[in-house]
Amino acid sequence: MIIRVLGEGQYDVAERALGRLNQLDEVVEAAVEAGDEDAFRAALEDLLECVRTVGVPHAVDDLVESDLVLPHPDASLAEVREMLADDGLIPG
Repeated sequence: MIIRVLGEGQYDVAERALGRLNQLDEVVEAAVEAGDEDAFRAALEDLLECVRTVGVPHAVDDLVESDLVLPHPDASLAEVREMLADDGLIPG
């Protein structure tokens, strides 16, 4: 699976990592719903750091469509609220 972090690039992430990513996504979603800026900031950083850790940077010169797009690290709570789908940033 290819996950794009806006402003950073794409990462190749194994399907087996999706469970952990979904857990972190739920924390982001809860913080957004609560309007808790501090919790949101920490949760978003945790989610993006997990993608960076479990993923491998995708070759810059290999243009492929991303399976998922995550917000940039400095995204506002309002920006992420607009990106959220019914099942969060990461489906599943």
